[in-house]
Amino acid sequence: MKNISLILICICLSIISCTTDFDSINENPNEPQEVSPEFLLTNVIADFSNEHTYNQGLRLNNYLAQFNADIEFERIDRYELGSNSGYWNLIYGLLADLESMKTLPGYNDAYDGVCEILRSYLFSQLTDIWGDVPYTDAIRFSEANFTPEYDTQERIYIDPENGILARLEKAAVKLENTTESIRGDIMFNNDLNKWVRFANSLQVRYYLRVSKRTSDFDRLQQLANGNKLMESNADNAILPYLSSAPNQFPLFSASTGIYQGLKMSETVERILKEWDDPRIGVFFNPTQESLLNGTPEFNGMPNGLSTQTISEMGIVLNDVSNMSDRFRVVPDGVDAQLMLYSEVQFALAEATERGFITGNAQTFYENGIRAHFEYYNAEIPGDYFTREVIALNGSMDENLEKILTQKWLSLFMVGHEAWFNIRRTGIPELSPGIDNFNSDRYPSRYLYPESEQAANRENYEQAVSRLGGDNINIKSWWEM
Repeated sequence: MKNISLILICICLSIISCTTDFDSINENPNEPQEVSPEFLLTNVIADFSNEHTYNQGLRLNNYLAQFNADIEFERIDRYELGSNSGYWNLIYGLLADLESMKTLPGYNDAYDGVCEILRSYLFSQLTDIWGDVPYTDAIRFSEANFTPEYDTQERIYIDPENGILARLEKAAVKLENTTESIRGDIMFNNDLNKWVRFANSLQVRYYLRVSKRTSDFDRLQQLANGNKLMESNADNAILPYLSSAPNQFPLFSASTGIYQGLKMSETVERILKEWDDPRIGVFFNPTQESLLNGTPEFNGMPNGLSTQTISEMGIVLNDVSNMSDRFRVVPDGVDAQLMLYSEVQFALAEATERGFITGNAQTFYENGIRAHFEYYNAEIPGDYFTREVIALNGSMDENLEKILTQKWLSLFMVGHEAWFNIRRTGIPELSPGIDNFNSDRYPSRYLYPESEQAANRENYEQAVSRLGGDNINIKSWWEM
């Protein structure tokens, strides 16, 4: 599928074909004629969670968020972003799968609520990466609209009837009240209560996302008080990778070049060493040179350098840390991650510190840190919360910097979420690499796919006009 228009065409053709007599001619008695909703649900969760974690998280976001620095195998580290069109196509394809599930025998309110949560997550990815995107028209697949209009990001998020926040709230209510069940859920093992907690936790994420554009946080307070958010790491929206192919973590079998490009950044080295934080060993290995010398050390390198600059600066690549063994040597050492409990706690800590809700920011903050250590089976130092660089004992700005920097670390490889938060808050403060291609500016979006310019040009041009251009420095509605 090259773009949304082709997706719509394929769906419409499939609908038309069901009304003709050609079905009986083309029937194969040795193949099933109907697909159960559970198989499509499994496929959507598996395909999206892997792409979201590996390509979008590790190989794109981790450079933008400066967890990793590159030795020029991945030019995104120098802010050569392009369109990321493969992700656009995948998301709209998965949205088509979710829509087609409605026509299948066995589809019920439980499937509908779960699909609505996944649909909201997918659309949030689209709008947070590109800005205005096809939304209202895009979910009307059966109406054969081959040139869908682009909705504004404001409408996509906060339209009172059809916005992401409204639809997530309705989905949670539907799942709480249904007596139906689902199958094929490889993330929560068909537990609808966990889907409710996920839907509510996503609302917390997105209320923080649009917090610069609203002054009404009543719903956020309800969520904080409602005891229906993620309660522990047992509620994490994750999908474990497996030890056997083809479900291993992709870096396990990736080329050496890809692995060697994922160096430890100078940014994450500075922060974790300032915290004296053992999680440095969760994400990275000591350098090869230091191990040979018998004095293990973790070292990072600056982001955004060309190979020539690396040489001129005298950077010894064997003395820069690579990703830890859990990412490379162990095929099932990590999970595909959509959302962790720790993120929810950091979001509530931020909301409390900013005065959006009432609560105890210190408790939320410490809960988030503990949960992240626990998730990675790392031991938290006994004096950790009393350290000056960790404790919340300063002004609101100082406390927010600590909360949001801990949150940044907790979003390692969680899709583009760390990049979204940096764009919204400016924390941690990142400096573009000296060889960046973007005039020392931090990028805010990807370009629209070229296929949209060709197949949906009029609506594409209207969207570009509203945004003020189609370049990587145009800020989202929620950033300003």
